[in-house]
Amino acid sequence: MKYFELAKVYEALEATTKKLEKRDILAEFYKKADKDLAIVVRLSYGAVMGEDFGVAKQMLKSIIKKAYGITDAEIMHKFKETGDLGVVAEFFAAHRKQRTLAYHELNVVKVYENLQKLPSLTGTGSVERKVSLVAELLSNASALEARYIVRTVLGDMRIGVAEGIVRDAIAKAFSKEPKDVERAYDFLGDYGEVAEQARKEKGKLKAKIEIGKPVRVMLAERSPGLKEALAAFEHPALELKYDGFRIVIHKKADKIWLYSRRNENITKQFPELVEYAKKHLKARECIVEGETLAVDKKGKPLPFQKLSRRIQRKYHIEKMVKELPIQMNLFDIIYLNGRNVMHEKLKERWNTLKKIVKPIKGKFQLAEHIETKDFKKANKFYQYSLRKGQEGLMVKNLDAFYHPGKRVGYWLKVKPIAEPLDLVIVGAEWGEGKRARWLGSLLLACRSKGKFLATGKMASGLTEKQLAEMTKRLKHLIEEEKGKHVKIKPKIVIEVGYEEIQKSPKYPTGYALRFPRLLRIREKDKGPEDVNTLADIEKLYKQQKRVKH
Repeated sequence: MKYFELAKVYEALEATTKKLEKRDILAEFYKKADKDLAIVVRLSYGAVMGEDFGVAKQMLKSIIKKAYGITDAEIMHKFKETGDLGVVAEFFAAHRKQRTLAYHELNVVKVYENLQKLPSLTGTGSVERKVSLVAELLSNASALEARYIVRTVLGDMRIGVAEGIVRDAIAKAFSKEPKDVERAYDFLGDYGEVAEQARKEKGKLKAKIEIGKPVRVMLAERSPGLKEALAAFEHPALELKYDGFRIVIHKKADKIWLYSRRNENITKQFPELVEYAKKHLKARECIVEGETLAVDKKGKPLPFQKLSRRIQRKYHIEKMVKELPIQMNLFDIIYLNGRNVMHEKLKERWNTLKKIVKPIKGKFQLAEHIETKDFKKANKFYQYSLRKGQEGLMVKNLDAFYHPGKRVGYWLKVKPIAEPLDLVIVGAEWGEGKRARWLGSLLLACRSKGKFLATGKMASGLTEKQLAEMTKRLKHLIEEEKGKHVKIKPKIVIEVGYEEIQKSPKYPTGYALRFPRLLRIREKDKGPEDVNTLADIEKLYKQQKRVKH
């Protein structure tokens, strides 16, 4: 199939805001996709193997420059005008003087193959190879194709298609029930493969777990407190809520796959975990999951930021294994020796998991777990978790089945509530695309010795209505503009919630807020002179540390 046909579908999807119209457009397209169906489905909502391509905006600007023989100034002028690199590429593709002599019309397979190669390119020469792969596509692309190739690489399609619309389009195209399509996706983790099965199978879509193919994980909801969490279930289990990274392990004989909660294949990043799983999971075939921590030489947990270096690293992995050891804490099993155990109660799954794990203390072990409804015992376990430097507790219903990809209230997380901060806005950035007319990425500051010092950025979580209102308030306070970045006169005070305070060299305070969120605007009752001080932040950081350790 020609890629231009898919680009026309993207254009039609972008032109409507109606979900049913989007579903119908995709359903008709899927019907005629023939042998390219799986690829077309993945590309239709920008999903290529669930990967991050490792191509930032700056690199894409260089690629566009190379593909169309233009200057940095020309790109920046057009980008400032549109806020969309896809539209920038489209413009220069339409206005190029001539195509390359080696021009080849693009098909969906060629585009998909080039994109698939990007995430695995690391180390010396990888940047040049990435530039070459994307530039090859842009050099052969029509103007419309260029728009969507760039957006796909950025992971920002701007066509208003999420997984729910893809699910419904597959169901309509091949006369299946949406709930059966979603269930198949829960087991296969890939709508491309689900579409292939839906087309082949007559009648009801039957899906089963396959070792080596990512399964969507069950999700937790937040509880207001420990008492409420205990009251929610007749038979609760309590586990430490680790400050780590969730990993699903697939084992088939001596073959091991590791997947993140977002279905990214991270097997190469954790070679020691592969070896642990081979030797210490006593099963021919299984899928288990747990939380992985970075630990120091004494086995004490390190902050998540340290572990993220391991997750992101794709080269010099052996060095990282020595520098940053890990600890795996297993808490569930969903498949064992050809049997899907999702429909067994958590109590039974936990007992099964205990039987197949041969633990290595401090390296590959079962999550710390107790079963009680007694508040005193539960609170003692909660305080123990915080002293160990973990985030809190998971409280789970021992009578519940495993629900992949769902927040159904059978797992509850209990964490301390951080004291909110009053901070003043001192900077912001103009958005891109639909949000180009609004100021976002708010730079937040505290007081210190008569000055305002930045201590974090609120880059997400604001609705379009909030962004519009905030822009209205901030526009007349702009003191300086440099590209997308603006300096704001310190006047608007906001109350900020956050998950925790972290040490960070990124800001002049030496601290940063993890997951900051807007609680309310305080301009009526608080001025810049009333915001929290650096001393307040230092005090809260120390208190937080004492609670954890």
